[in-house]
Amino acid sequence: MNKRDFLKGAILFFPAGGLLALARDGARAAAPGPAREAEKAAAPEAPKPSGKRYNPADHYYGMGIEVEKCIGCSRCVEACKAENDVPAEPYFFRTWIERYTVRADGEVAVQSPNQRTRHVETTDDRDVIRTFFVPKLCNHCAQPPCVQVCPVGATFSTEDGVVLVDGERCIGCRYCIQACPYGARYLDPRTRTAGKCTFCYHRVVRGLKPACVEVCPTEARVFGDLRSKASRLVRFRRMNKLNVLKPALNTEPKVYYAQLDGEVR
Repeated sequence: MNKRDFLKGAILFFPAGGLLALARDGARAAAPGPAREAEKAAAPEAPKPSGKRYNPADHYYGMGIEVEKCIGCSRCVEACKAENDVPAEPYFFRTWIERYTVRADGEVAVQSPNQRTRHVETTDDRDVIRTFFVPKLCNHCAQPPCVQVCPVGATFSTEDGVVLVDGERCIGCRYCIQACPYGARYLDPRTRTAGKCTFCYHRVVRGLKPACVEVCPTEARVFGDLRSKASRLVRFRRMNKLNVLKPALNTEPKVYYAQLDGEVR
């Protein structure tokens, strides 16, 4: 077989990329030592493996919120929308902030700076006793009613304690939206599937904080692993008297509030 016939056979047998790679590798092998060392130095360094593969069974996530530290700046809301591609239209939020105004006559006005409002009243400042902000989000309950009512299993709990929605399985029936006692879900108008806070799960499994926690200027939000003694959240729970929202429902929320006023619903 002559050289031309051999090359024709090689082109038919090997993919073009594979043939080029063989030729390139052969050339590199024949290159002198200093040239190969220079090529290594110029090439970007490959990322080093972390050594331990992420195992959901080793973790159990939750969040703590110090109400007195929240200034209602809404940076957490903006960061969440940007990080998770939340619809830009009003009334679609994975986290939001409610402003509570307590009047001298005992009445409470609740308003959200982010347009997610349950009750709004104009109040004379002279009648105001105190005001405060309360961040809200999905509580990632240990006993989530949204999971129980989903007819197709699209809403589920992970081993590490995060409640997620499988967009490929969700049929947009809204059962989970109606079942959530915290108003933490919405129907995405683009996909017609349920949307909610995920604790930025795609970040957490890579060792990063949720976007809302990372941008908070007063560190009002604390995120961590409840199974780790070194977790800041474990210390937060140990050092503060904590409450959860709607405790009588027995959903076992994993969002814990410090300095939570009794007027908060």
